[in-house]
Amino acid sequence: MAMKYVDEFRDPELIRRTSEEIYRLVDPDCHYRFMEVCGGHTFSIFRFGLQNLLPANIELVHGPGCPVCVLPMGCMDDGLSIARQPDVIFTAFGDVMRVPGSQGTPLELRARGTDIRMIYSPLDALKIAMDHPERQVVLFAIGFETTAPSTALTLMRARELNVPNFYVFSNHVMILPAIRTILDSPDMRIDGFIGPGHVSTVIGVHPYELVTEHYGKPVVISGFEPLDLLQSILMLVKQMKEGRAQVENQYSRVVPWEGNIPALEVMNEVFEVRPFFEWRGLGVISQSALKLRPEFARWDAEVRFQVKGVRVTDSKAAQCGEVLKGVLKPHQCKWFGKECTPEHPIGALMVSSEGACAAYYHHVHLRQAIGE
Repeated sequence: MAMKYVDEFRDPELIRRTSEEIYRLVDPDCHYRFMEVCGGHTFSIFRFGLQNLLPANIELVHGPGCPVCVLPMGCMDDGLSIARQPDVIFTAFGDVMRVPGSQGTPLELRARGTDIRMIYSPLDALKIAMDHPERQVVLFAIGFETTAPSTALTLMRARELNVPNFYVFSNHVMILPAIRTILDSPDMRIDGFIGPGHVSTVIGVHPYELVTEHYGKPVVISGFEPLDLLQSILMLVKQMKEGRAQVENQYSRVVPWEGNIPALEVMNEVFEVRPFFEWRGLGVISQSALKLRPEFARWDAEVRFQVKGVRVTDSKAAQCGEVLKGVLKPHQCKWFGKECTPEHPIGALMVSSEGACAAYYHHVHLRQAIGE
């Protein structure tokens, strides 16, 4: 039954009719720029070739919705400085293992003998700490509001079990401040947003009213299947045609208007907002990230290891910032597909499968290279 449910959102006839409806409604004299904020949407757009089903005057702009992609080099260096300390086991998710810092990636450091382990869940890191009470185990926590509740629940579990050798280095960030920064950029013109589906399952729909009420830009929360995204683009076109700027929820089968209340409650219990946090490509954004509350200082890696919070400037040759803000397309970066590839990423956008550069490389660049 579940498979049928997915197939319905990939139905060729429904996709064709939706595409035709978009063609019928667009103003041929208008150029539409819609930003998909979520990296999962970027991946789906390239994977299914959705741009080929849209009129030429609808431009999809790839936003900063990949947490690995916006992780600044300084945070990676801070994490690896902890990993190098005696008796530390450093744990991180798979994508993080390949994020370049100024001294290399976690994967490269592990190859040189540092105890760095890939995990699939924050609870994996907690279990490692319980299995190795003689070691200091650090979780490099990353992600938008989507993954923050699982980190929070793991910390609450560590407190409940009184695990003394488990620490969290929080690099969790929030989506709305990033959108606000993009909209405040003087060189950026965005007509509407395809809102992130995964983040919205946690924070809900109503927070995006900031975008509609303060900036007058429509937002449509979208699912990830081809029909989801085409329907969301159709809803944005309809709003612009009717002169509206509202938050609409195309992904209502998954995303509740009010969000996931229990998840928000555990986040609020464990985290507080940082005054400032640096984003790769976007610079320092105020009130945009989460740190542990003082009540959890005992498990805070920043307290235990006196993290300095270094800032490291990205290579000027890499143009990750311009791609993240939608100023450049991935293939317009002069390093794309040459010095910078998924096998040897120079910028973080080429690391994660949800990064705009990696998605474009796998689903467009390689096909063009072999003449498909």
